[in-house]
Amino acid sequence: MRFRVPGMGDAGPNGAGYGDLIIIVHVKDHDIFVRKENHILLSIPIPFTMAALGGDVEVPTLEGKARLNIPRGTPSGKILKMAGLGMPDVHGYAKGDQLVKVTVDVPKKISTEQEELLRKLADLEKTPVMPHKRSFFTKIKDLFSDE
Repeated sequence: MRFRVPGMGDAGPNGAGYGDLIIIVHVKDHDIFVRKENHILLSIPIPFTMAALGGDVEVPTLEGKARLNIPRGTPSGKILKMAGLGMPDVHGYAKGDQLVKVTVDVPKKISTEQEELLRKLADLEKTPVMPHKRSFFTKIKDLFSDE
């Protein structure tokens, strides 16, 4: 980004007045925040139970931490807006937003109790955990059978 400050540069030759001061700003990358114009982007993982049931989570902001409400049934990849927590506009009009991308964290290891509970949930949803695989020929036979 470049800023021009009129009349604040060096004096011109033979006392011709002062030139303009040109300021060039380079913004360094941040470890967790990404800037897009006046908005701040952040990605956070949440457990799948919170995605399903909803709840509040504490997220980092440029000014510390803030609570973000995760609505019930939030899908992975959903972007939630935290209004006014972004970067101030260079012209001084307003602030951008903090946009939080939610990713549902699926655990790689679960306890025996967790597995039992998930299998009960799968039974309630009528979702087969291990669907029966039918061969190509069985599918064709079923397609043409009268039963």
